[in-house]
Amino acid sequence: MVLALLHKGYLEIYALYPNSLLPLKAKRCCKLDPELKIHNQEINKRRIGIEHVFGSLKTFKILAGRYRNRGKRLGLRFNLIAGISNLELIKK
Repeated sequence: MVLALLHKGYLEIYALYPNSLLPLKAKRCCKLDPELKIHNQEINKRRIGIEHVFGSLKTFKILAGRYRNRGKRLGLRFNLIAGISNLELIKK
């Protein structure tokens, strides 16, 4: 079972992963109900930790921009960066 926590830019992925959690958008003519706002806040509370990890990974220049080297080595480099990041998390 895959649970995807996504933001509003990934509306098409809901067809692939029906059990994904997407925040709800307000329509132009009316605002969101307070219950739906609470629903969106709960989703965003779960997602904020993931966004912080992405931000810390982007301190490495190789992940912040476009990868221009050989594709074979991308997995190795990404695993090394993830390992360094995990070590920093353990130290905290």
